[in-house]
Amino acid sequence: MSQRCGFVAIVGAPNAGKSTLVNAIVGQKVAIVSPKAQTTRTRILGVAIEGEAQVLLLDTPGIFEPRRRLDRAMVAAAWGGAADADLIALVIDSERGFSERLGDMLDRLKERREPKILVLNKVDLIQKDALLLLATQLNERIQFEETYMVSASTGDGVPDLKRALAARVPEGPWHFPEDQVSDATDRMLAAEVTREQLYLQLYRELPYDSAIETEKYEERKDGSVAIHQQILVGRDSQKAIVLGKGGTRIRAIGEAARTELASLLGRKVHLFLHVKVNPKWEEDRGLYREIGLDWVE
Repeated sequence: MSQRCGFVAIVGAPNAGKSTLVNAIVGQKVAIVSPKAQTTRTRILGVAIEGEAQVLLLDTPGIFEPRRRLDRAMVAAAWGGAADADLIALVIDSERGFSERLGDMLDRLKERREPKILVLNKVDLIQKDALLLLATQLNERIQFEETYMVSASTGDGVPDLKRALAARVPEGPWHFPEDQVSDATDRMLAAEVTREQLYLQLYRELPYDSAIETEKYEERKDGSVAIHQQILVGRDSQKAIVLGKGGTRIRAIGEAARTELASLLGRKVHLFLHVKVNPKWEEDRGLYREIGLDWVE
């Protein structure tokens, strides 16, 4: 049997569960997840293997109405990911149902030539009759080639979806070694893991205006790695939130991030965090390159 390999763009609105779905299909964590909307900022590639097929999953930022430069860069990354794909999988939060924003997204997707499938996620949170009605509504707007109903968080329906994606990618040699699950560098992974902890521990307190910049990633002779990172925020009041009383919060963030990074990298990690106030961090072209986004005027 010949090998198959191709790109599948995972697109949808913020908080549709795209990153959770990518992790479930790959079989391990490659994309960070938090309850905060727009957690994913750039295209993240997850590599899944099913039989002789290598499925390259482009986890894209949620598509929403951009209001600032960072928003525009994220939405551009999402549509750019779709442009590179052999197949587009539109992921819908079934519980949230149909909305005007979703209708606008469908209209834009309809114009694209790539084959499209519909993935109704979070089906464990919606009644079956409502789910079938939603599937009918969406297929009336776009002629999806197939519709899948899954729960990325429980794994229900994910194996069937994975097999379907594997069958749809074109014949061709694999792009990555069998043991590689993502194209993210360790440096990028470190920044993402810290940002995830920032959101998980402070998402109700800290606005979306924050970023992680890895200043130094140093391999040590004993096999460990030392990582120095800046947490960028826009105001002094946000810095106080991140630090916490007596520095308790930033230590908790650092400890959780360090523990997960040690597990993901398979080595001892020394993680050093500090907080920097920069009201104009979103205007830093270098930071956009650091986090994998293109500069958008």
